[in-house]
Amino acid sequence: MEHHIQHTDIYALAPHHRFQWEEAQQSYVILFPEGMVKLHGGAGEVIKRVDGKATVGDVVRELKAAFPDAEGIEDDIIGMFEMAVGKAWLRKV
Repeated sequence: MEHHIQHTDIYALAPHHRFQWEEAQQSYVILFPEGMVKLHGGAGEVIKRVDGKATVGDVVRELKAAFPDAEGIEDDIIGMFEMAVGKAWLRKV
């Protein structure tokens, strides 16, 4: 199921989910009552910018500026939002 993420959409972590750096895993993770998800690569960079105020477009612009040589980064960011919404890690504000 596609979620059709728009640049004007705003997301926040879903209730009962916590995002943090996990030293033991050496990566960002999302913790929730059923367990933990280890975020690889740029996924943590996307989720750490999800604050319930920034739009998807804001996140895209910030990451494009932070990683100017990353080709196809916008598609990757949108894909991460789609996956996170599909797995109910994020909720639309």
